[in-house]
Amino acid sequence: MARVPERAYARAGVDAEGAADGVRALVDVLRTIDLGRPSRALLGSGHYANVLRLDDRTGIALSTDGVGTKLIVAEQLRRFDTVGVDCIAMNVNDVVCVGAEPIAVLDYIAVEEPDPELLSAVARGLKDGAEQAGVEIPGGEVAQVPELIRGHPSPYGLDLVGACIGTVDPDELITGANAEPGDAIVGLPASGVHSNGLTLAREALGELDKAPPELDGATVGETLLEPTVIYVRAVLELLRSEADVRGLAHITGDGLLNLLRLEAEVGYRVDLPLAPQPIFDLIATRGAIGAAELYEVFNMGCGFCVVVPQVDAPAAVELLGNNHPGAAVIGEVTGSAGVVELPGPGLTGRRGEGFSANE
Repeated sequence: MARVPERAYARAGVDAEGAADGVRALVDVLRTIDLGRPSRALLGSGHYANVLRLDDRTGIALSTDGVGTKLIVAEQLRRFDTVGVDCIAMNVNDVVCVGAEPIAVLDYIAVEEPDPELLSAVARGLKDGAEQAGVEIPGGEVAQVPELIRGHPSPYGLDLVGACIGTVDPDELITGANAEPGDAIVGLPASGVHSNGLTLAREALGELDKAPPELDGATVGETLLEPTVIYVRAVLELLRSEADVRGLAHITGDGLLNLLRLEAEVGYRVDLPLAPQPIFDLIATRGAIGAAELYEVFNMGCGFCVVVPQVDAPAAVELLGNNHPGAAVIGEVTGSAGVVELPGPGLTGRRGEGFSANE
């Protein structure tokens, strides 16, 4: 079944289907690069990170991502001390998904004006995120580009992007290829919206300085700026345990459909989902947004998933829960290849089609 046309996200200015077409056009060209030698890349396009083989024992994992329109919230509130955490999180959480240990992040900061107070605040967030993830920031770039960057309002314009490097033994890659029907899916709680879907969230919620009762005293802006959770230390601890970790998924844009980025020809049923934070109910109500679109755009309370055999699930939940209270088994792997089932909201998602209501 095709996606419902002109959903709220498209009306807010983000054409998700068009973006997918654009990415395919980009990748179709880049995969034709003639190196004059065999490629070092061990994975195809579409996973959370790729890995370049240096030798038989060493692979370098690479990923890059930015903070997106969450920066507009920071600009409007004049609060820049948390978005650096998001920048680190979006990158290190992706790199650990291939079983790699993130070791360094480089940052690119584009500004309308090189305001020392703004840059110092951004740096404090980067420092906080780096310490949470256990990575260095050995370099980066600050570009003053007023012709490209205009703030909301001016002169607070900012773009923030990172690139992460990690290391992994090529023989110990985690791609999801070993996942089997019956395996458990362990979910780790999100802190809120994280760094995806902010365009739709801002469109739905309106004024950032309001404090609706659903948010328990916090304003809309404060809640949206809650930093993305960094899952790296807990996941690395699990990887070093006796558990058979078969798949790792960072739940970002596309929500739980991100599970389909894992390589096994399997499906996923999430029938015991983690509870979404109140901000998601508020977005749904104020934006009149249906469940299918909510679960396509947002993490809906689950920021990371781990696939392990059922026998390893109790130990995995206990270990992960030490760092992320509320970790729990949320479902299991199925034999329905390319399908994510959400029985609670009555949704089925398919690769390339998004979620639709069960008939």
